[in-house]
Amino acid sequence: MRTALSQLALHGFFLLLLSFLIVMAMNPGVLLHLDFQTPAAQSVQSFKTMFVSIVLEALPFIVMGVIVSSFVHTFIPESWIRKFAPKHPLAGIAFACLLGFLFPVCECGMVPVIRRLIAKGMPLYIGVVFILVGPIVNPIVYGATFMAFRNRPELLYARMGLALLVGAAIGLIVYAFVKKNVMKHSAATLYGSAAEHQHAGGNRLYAMLEHAGAEFFDMGKYLIFGSVVAAAMQTFVPRASLLDIGQAPVLSHFFMMGLAYVLSLCSTSDAFVASSFVNTFSAGSLLTFMVFGPMMDLKTTLMLSSIFRLRFVLLLAVLVAVFVFVGASAAGQLIGR
Repeated sequence: MRTALSQLALHGFFLLLLSFLIVMAMNPGVLLHLDFQTPAAQSVQSFKTMFVSIVLEALPFIVMGVIVSSFVHTFIPESWIRKFAPKHPLAGIAFACLLGFLFPVCECGMVPVIRRLIAKGMPLYIGVVFILVGPIVNPIVYGATFMAFRNRPELLYARMGLALLVGAAIGLIVYAFVKKNVMKHSAATLYGSAAEHQHAGGNRLYAMLEHAGAEFFDMGKYLIFGSVVAAAMQTFVPRASLLDIGQAPVLSHFFMMGLAYVLSLCSTSDAFVASSFVNTFSAGSLLTFMVFGPMMDLKTTLMLSSIFRLRFVLLLAVLVAVFVFVGASAAGQLIGR
């Protein structure tokens, strides 16, 4: 009971902070006496406009994502997925990609589910493909990317195609070369107590809403942080400097990888942040941001490290970085600016 109240208080504090930030962003003159004709005040105004537009565009997709994700998490039995997992590696990779299309679960909720499925017998390579591909190709993210790049639909299709190719390639490598057990814990230590299962089964709707609320606040703070950084870069960093980085054939990709890794945005909102850079960064580097981030950002690395051995997590990180860089560079050459 005390833990639940503490979590509720923390969520309430975050909601108040979020409301305060949005109000202050929309009305910067409340605390600061600004002459809106000066360059500094105009920069603040531009920052406000950019920040609010990114947040308001992304919020509906985050809400849809957490509701559907929580429904899947609460009501879809894992046994359904295990039962239909094929044995052939190519069929297994196709099965994992199909799961990504069907289950709109972001990377935050996907890692714990896959952990349980692998511990119960799902092949490792299928779980890896699902973790990498699912956060990008699911219908919620598809819709969010479509809305963010309404005028550049080729970026939408390139994002989906590159995610599938990278996930399939890494899945085949894991199938062919990873033969040892890479799990940190045995299956017996991964399941909750019987009381937890009874509680979830006795009041699943409450469990779903509780999970959705926690996931919304968890993802919301990453969205706010990412929106602040993106808006600040667009407003206060000289445009010439951004153009120099954004059009560099190699540096732009590594810069966007680092940005995606640090921001740790949810895949339901990262497209809106990426679209704010569409006039300064190349199409290939925007693809790098939108594919690398959902596959291997800071929070995902920490979550993966809690269930897989560190050597395997580092292997995944290197493979993702190499394949995304090569694939995004090639795709960028095909689709141009």
